[in-house]
Amino acid sequence: MEGLKQRCHQALLALKPSWASRPGCIMLALGFSLLMFPLLRTIGLQVHSAITGSYISGSHSLALVSCPNEQIARDIARAIMEKHLAASVDILPRTSTMYFWKGEIEEATEILLLLKTRTSKIKELSDYIRSAHPFEIPELISLLIDQGNPAYLKWIEESIPYD
Repeated sequence: MEGLKQRCHQALLALKPSWASRPGCIMLALGFSLLMFPLLRTIGLQVHSAITGSYISGSHSLALVSCPNEQIARDIARAIMEKHLAASVDILPRTSTMYFWKGEIEEATEILLLLKTRTSKIKELSDYIRSAHPFEIPELISLLIDQGNPAYLKWIEESIPYD
């Protein structure tokens, strides 16, 4: 019986992949799986949305960007549209703002941009805003769109190409 037990154990070891006995390889496989999860989740959600025709909450975002004047706002908005980083940019005229800057309360008049985009474009949008904006620390706030007019959300989807 002991010989049979030993042969079974050896047979199981032969079936086990050689990398599975190394802790570093196991950690690498686990890390890779965790890194792939967002991509696999995104693909899964897109397939689900395409099959069912339903909107996946959070697929799109509304981004807010403040600009010091109308010309800069228009220049930034046009570049965002040309780069296909948003489906639409609303330019809201003359907003009054108060904020802390270097320990002091400041007041200013700004132009507010409202951008409708894919959530997946926010990083690229943020990178562009930081490179093109004249403010030392430009405002970019992104809010996930939970629900909305299905036809409008589909239009956003169709207006911004995937990477």
